[in-house]
Amino acid sequence: MAFLNTINDILWTYILVAILLFAAIWFTIRTRGVQFRMFGEMIRLLCSSGKRENTGAVHSDSRHSVSSFQAFAVSIASRVGTGNLAGVATAIALGGPGAVFWMWIIALLGASTAFIESTLAQLYKVKGTDSFRGGPAYYIQKGLGKRWFAVLFAILITLTFGLAFNSVQSNTIAAAAQMSFGLSPIWVGVVLTILTIVIIWGGIRRISRFSEVVVPAMAMLYILLAIFVIIISYDRIPSILSMIVHDAFHGSAVLGGGIGMALIMGIKRGLFSNEAGEGSAPNVAATASVSHPVKQGLIQAFAVFTDTILICSCTAFIILCSGLFDTGVSGIQLTQIALEGEVGKIGSTFVAIAVFFFAFTSIVSNYYYGETNLQFIRDSRPLIVAYRLTVGAMVMIGAVMSLDFVWGLADLFMGLMTLCNLTALAFLGRYSIILLRDYTSQRTRGYNPQYHLSTIPQIADKTECWPD
Repeated sequence: MAFLNTINDILWTYILVAILLFAAIWFTIRTRGVQFRMFGEMIRLLCSSGKRENTGAVHSDSRHSVSSFQAFAVSIASRVGTGNLAGVATAIALGGPGAVFWMWIIALLGASTAFIESTLAQLYKVKGTDSFRGGPAYYIQKGLGKRWFAVLFAILITLTFGLAFNSVQSNTIAAAAQMSFGLSPIWVGVVLTILTIVIIWGGIRRISRFSEVVVPAMAMLYILLAIFVIIISYDRIPSILSMIVHDAFHGSAVLGGGIGMALIMGIKRGLFSNEAGEGSAPNVAATASVSHPVKQGLIQAFAVFTDTILICSCTAFIILCSGLFDTGVSGIQLTQIALEGEVGKIGSTFVAIAVFFFAFTSIVSNYYYGETNLQFIRDSRPLIVAYRLTVGAMVMIGAVMSLDFVWGLADLFMGLMTLCNLTALAFLGRYSIILLRDYTSQRTRGYNPQYHLSTIPQIADKTECWPD
């Protein structure tokens, strides 16, 4: 743990914070603020994304394909989980209210990075057995021609999401269930493991169908509850907003020559939650059947807003309205105690139920990230079966163990995979910008944008899933 903490401190304090902010600002400038000026287009696309488009490519009009909204739901399922309920609480407990400000900043700027990576994933996607496949490993190999680099990323994301993060998710569910219902973590782990195996054995189609029903419903209920807390605490909101902004730059929130715990925790837990630039969401963004890569890029940029600006902010205001953020409690227990203080015992119970659905949908979505990257390394049925069983085992182990060591490994792997992905974006991001200009031009002329290989002829031989 001492070694891991030292490495993670260097990685996150001196390297990743600077690179993530630089990338987010750079892509915001290069796309001319795509996440702001095309926000209305994101809403329009999301409202019309339930149907599969006939793109002229294999699977595009097949019953086996994944719709744009289903891909959005799976990516939200992975994003909305422990990070939103427990991660935000930990960030506030360790970094103070100012951490919320930096979570907002990394989401607002990082949405441009999410657009770039998910558009690339669509551009370089490949034909799978029952859906498209893609992600950083695929665009690194096809776009940069570096197989070893692509395999390195595939290994890191499989270890991070399929194993380490899933242990964290199951541990959070077990902790919340024990606090609210007195349930033994062992039995919670058994139930979670069985449910996980049942869902993931159905592949991406079963995962997407499960996620598109559960995630929107639970997210809406959680948002409504947070709105209720804000309404009954309306007189405290101005002072809370002032405290968030003040503590981001002054007082105890700023340490170490301007690099404060608020900044570090806000960006670190913000990335864990919204995944912008991390390289995870592009794996599911690639599965959607759309007529132009930019469509899914815009929808995935909107997913960052949904995760951080909506869900994370809900948790932040619940905790800050309670005034319990500096009591020494952190994690999911802080969220439960804060909500219980506002609405009574039912608040803690609701958090336990919400964290089950949020974290469980994250488990099955995280699994898919590992599966598609294992298929990239070697498309072997026995390997996939072994991976599914290992995921089930890690869910069980996570429910009953202390996860300090796993959290350390998860932070390390998450940091390394983010560096790999951002390196690829630095070289390939220009193609997403070309696609954005093409999309905007077609929309201005009143067309439903369509991508053809002739749009970027220099890479036509590397993009196999688009019509001539």
